[in-house]
Amino acid sequence: MFMYFDYMLFMLPAMLLAGLATLFTKTTFNRYSRVASRRGMSGAQAAQALMNSQGIHDVTIEPVRGFLSDHYDPRSRTLRLSPDVYQSRSLSAIGVACHEAGHALQHASRYAPLMLRSSLVPMTQVGTNLSYFLFMGGLFLRIAPLMKIGALLFGLAVLFSLVTLPVEWDASARAKRLMVSCGIVSEQESSSAGRVLNAAFMTYVAAAVTSLMTLLYYLLRSGLLGGSDD
Repeated sequence: MFMYFDYMLFMLPAMLLAGLATLFTKTTFNRYSRVASRRGMSGAQAAQALMNSQGIHDVTIEPVRGFLSDHYDPRSRTLRLSPDVYQSRSLSAIGVACHEAGHALQHASRYAPLMLRSSLVPMTQVGTNLSYFLFMGGLFLRIAPLMKIGALLFGLAVLFSLVTLPVEWDASARAKRLMVSCGIVSEQESSSAGRVLNAAFMTYVAAAVTSLMTLLYYLLRSGLLGGSDD
């Protein structure tokens, strides 16, 4: 019980940052979801137009449930957009949809950070879940090798969150540039849509900080960093 409280106290700054980033993203998205684009494109149409302009015609666009659950799946070459993005003609919807289309562009050009992130997905999913049990088991049983393995496995989650930052930033940069040059939105509208993407990027920064803080906590509590095993 003490360790749980200790962990929550240690992670409080990261949790506050994550909460603020999520709140900022939602409020910014909601603000510009009430501003319709002049051309009247829906999010799905905007994403299709952006990909067509770059010669990408083999990516399927389909709706998916959930709020801001938008993502690009490189395995099936499918761009999935949430209801608030797929059908909406708002600047928020267009910004998010074009951002996801930016991932399709990255995939087509084999953008190195995206390729690395994709290769890390299976290992990260297994490693993150297993790391907690190995680390805590090693900590309680005083078995140093278990703690080291647990920390190493969680390091995959940290690496994944760090690699995600340039991937997301680049996708937004492509979206901001191309949505104007393709005539999807005007320069002024692009600035508004870009604010949604900037807010969303902060959630990835918060996730990276949370991962780093968690790893630091593991190392400190185990004595692998700081020389204490209390």
